[in-house]
Amino acid sequence: MAIIILLIAFGSVIAAGMPIFVAVVGLAMGQMAVLLVANFLDVATFAPTLAAMIGLGVGIDYALFVMNRFRQAVLAGHEPKAAALESVETAGRAVLFAGGTVVIALLGLFVLRINFFDGLAVAAAVTVVMVMLSALWMLPALLSLLGNKALGIRLPWGKKPGQVHPEGKRWAQYGHGLQRRPWLTTIGAVFVIVVLAIPVLSLRQGFADDSGKPEGSSSRIAYDLMSSGFGPGVNGPFFAAVKLPAPNDVAAFTTIVTGLSEAEGVAAVLPTAQMVPLIAMNPDSFGPDGTVATIMITPNSAPQDEATTALLDRLRSEVNPRLEAATGAEIYIGGAQAITSDFTTVLTNALPIFLLVVVGLGFLALVLLFHSLVVPLTAAITSLMSFAAAMGITVAVFQWGWLAGPIGISGTGPIMPFLPIMVFAILFGLSMDYQVFLVTRMQEEWARTGDNAASVRRGLAGSGRVVMIAAAIMASVFLAFVPTPDSTIKLFGISLASAVIIDAFLVRLVLVPSLMSILGKANWWLPNWLDRILPRVQIEPGADEIEDGDYAGGAADDDDLPGGEVARDSVSV
Repeated sequence: MAIIILLIAFGSVIAAGMPIFVAVVGLAMGQMAVLLVANFLDVATFAPTLAAMIGLGVGIDYALFVMNRFRQAVLAGHEPKAAALESVETAGRAVLFAGGTVVIALLGLFVLRINFFDGLAVAAAVTVVMVMLSALWMLPALLSLLGNKALGIRLPWGKKPGQVHPEGKRWAQYGHGLQRRPWLTTIGAVFVIVVLAIPVLSLRQGFADDSGKPEGSSSRIAYDLMSSGFGPGVNGPFFAAVKLPAPNDVAAFTTIVTGLSEAEGVAAVLPTAQMVPLIAMNPDSFGPDGTVATIMITPNSAPQDEATTALLDRLRSEVNPRLEAATGAEIYIGGAQAITSDFTTVLTNALPIFLLVVVGLGFLALVLLFHSLVVPLTAAITSLMSFAAAMGITVAVFQWGWLAGPIGISGTGPIMPFLPIMVFAILFGLSMDYQVFLVTRMQEEWARTGDNAASVRRGLAGSGRVVMIAAAIMASVFLAFVPTPDSTIKLFGISLASAVIIDAFLVRLVLVPSLMSILGKANWWLPNWLDRILPRVQIEPGADEIEDGDYAGGAADDDDLPGGEVARDSVSV
């Protein structure tokens, strides 16, 4: 699918293949780096595949951004070598900033202080770094070498290259259409996002069990046989570790076993009350010193059922305290499902800190880049909205079972607890990328003209097309991993593809331009004292860096558009 999108975008097999080739080379280096990381950190078995998914997507995107600027420069009349150099000076800076944002978002997982995330974060981050370097170092050399042949450019008959204006008129017209009714498009976009996010309210977290494995697989057959023969709870029992008040205290142990077996939702307890006298005749059953014993508790419900989680909470909060008070023993509930519950609790408690760090760093970076408080604030809020909508789709598919058949999901169940945090880390980095590529053009026009409405239109004209193509490619890469039998990768594929589609097509290309049209000059507000102390950071080279007559990748002026006189009108609210 990615190659088809690139063929449509560039009209050349060589041009379509170059971003993929550059991304694959960077991905190969990234996978080797992941192997090195595995020597120092615990890396999950699915981490290389997840890193490949992310690396391939961002690698093609970064190469596309560089090639798009190269294409615009060639169309403006530059020689291939000069155009390649200019593409690095312009789009290359944006790629460097964008890749750094993704890496920062991924490494923000370290604030959780959970070893499981450390390996995932580093594996994905080093892969992003490698594909970014491939796009910045290898691609310009290839473009310089191949020149016009790389892009398959067909110039209009009878016109010199410098007379062909870069593409963007249709996008400028689209921006003008948004500005006709900015409140309507804003409310409409927000409404769609809210509707998509509604399923999040029923989000239930937990690890997938073998009930979700493909039918006919050995693990699925074993799961079904165990459930039908011994009840659904046998596939996910709890284990109670009991510290007795005295060695071989059979009376206390009997009270505990009986109390647990009588709890609502418990199907069986091993050892049962009838077996306690036999255990009393064999003190070794209690453990070496006679003060520790274990009990297996089988629920009435399957591991992924809400009733199982409710039983665990009830045992810990009601049953155990009552039995401990009656016997003087200490009772601790463990097992796979208990670990899932505890892991989810840890992540839930750490989530606010994670969001504060990642969103805070992204906000500060955008303040530094745009010298505005409003643009970074809207970027952060809209990124959270994209995340909520993407998770809503994930819940609807994997938890509710919508479209489960066509996607190849054999069973529904809870969402893995680490998915929301990982998806947010990846999405936040990618959404900041699109925000930077889009708003940088708008900021340039605002600094030059002071006309916010025209700046929004020209920003869309200059970057809308490439953001749309990049997002389509990214989503197609993520969706390509959905057919895999690995439920974890399938889950990430659907979640990330949904997130990218919503963020790029609905948020960055509809909601953000509409909001910026409504806010007007307020978009670029920054207190004077803060503006004075902040350094100037530029993604695109400023006027002092561009020689007279050089092409800076500008979009089509409103004068070139049909109805340009109307397009110059500012939006008043």
